Amino acid sequence: MRIGLDGIPLASLRTGIGHYTAELAQTLARISPTNEFELISPVPIVGVVNEDGVGELPSNLRIVRTKINPFWWTVGLPLYLKQTSLSIFHGTNYDVPLWGRSGKVVTIHDLSLLLHPETHPDNLVRRARRRLPIMAKAATMIITATESVKREICEQLRVEAGKVAVTPYAPRRNFRPLPLEQTVEVRKRLNIADEFVLFVGTIEPRKNLVTLAKALDEILRTTTLRPQLVIAGRKGWLNDELFSYIQRSGVAEHIRFIGYVSDPDLRALYSSCRICVYPSLYEGFGLPPLEAMACGAPVITSRIPSIMETVGAAASLVSPTDVQGLAEAITQLLGDENKRSQLANAGIQRAAEFTWEKTARATLDVYEEALKRNRKGS
Repeated sequence: MRIGLDGIPLASLRTGIGHYTAELAQTLARISPTNEFELISPVPIVGVVNEDGVGELPSNLRIVRTKINPFWWTVGLPLYLKQTSLSIFHGTNYDVPLWGRSGKVVTIHDLSLLLHPETHPDNLVRRARRRLPIMAKAATMIITATESVKREICEQLRVEAGKVAVTPYAPRRNFRPLPLEQTVEVRKRLNIADEFVLFVGTIEPRKNLVTLAKALDEILRTTTLRPQLVIAGRKGWLNDELFSYIQRSGVAEHIRFIGYVSDPDLRALYSSCRICVYPSLYEGFGLPPLEAMACGAPVITSRIPSIMETVGAAASLVSPTDVQGLAEAITQLLGDENKRSQLANAGIQRAAEFTWEKTARATLDVYEEALKRNRKGS
């Protein structure tokens, strides 16, 4: 087979979808050397990151830079596919070309824009309401990461269950425990205290950082604990409420925003934090808590279906809207070294159950099914 993947998620600083695209493409090429893979993009790709940093791609994976076309999904990409002999095109970020003979696979990571529109800009919500049903119909097969999101896709987009495959994601291979003494330089450079609580993710309403800030305020007012809260991630959208609360409540001096961080720095932070807290209102999978677990961080996260599928019994779960419950969970875990050690060990074992090789093999099965369906439909 000759398979194309959407390379656009690799054209900017990596967040979850970019990491998914890079890890999947490289692992597919590595485990399936008889197939040819292309990362296709009309804009420059920054670099495909692997466990050793920016390195050589597998010989059967190449980057294809096409001409920029303002109508990429309706004209530019379909024209490229018409000129080539791709068996499958995999849209790794919700989109597939709207015409062409190739089998089409689309990854729908979550339905946040439909189910939690209040946490996104209005223009993106309108676009999703218009495009997601079209893309779901145009795709030969749909991939998502959890059974809970599969159910949502079937219900919200009126897709039959057999068209949706679940392929769980995995921690990147470079995320593993780092000895504490090897984290000192990173923490000093980023001005991070020895004892800190960590959040990792884009700063946007769905990540529920207002609840986390309120929980920190509760801890500072009712206990003698003075943890530093470190927030790692780029600024997203609709954050006025968060920053207004931080200034109004007086917790600002206990919060450190460090922006987007490199994987080596992030590994050091995961490996040295007292707790990693991820109180998201909604997720498709929940990769940050799983990567934190892979580095040995005790995790507190949301009691919501998708994250529960991901972390199993290896994390402390709280209702994402319960400020008091979150404050109590953080307080108890900060004061209980044995419990932190138990969660850390359980998290390492849980994270080890997820690998990109498993994800890639499951994805290859989806490609085969898409080919079969495409032949029947032609």
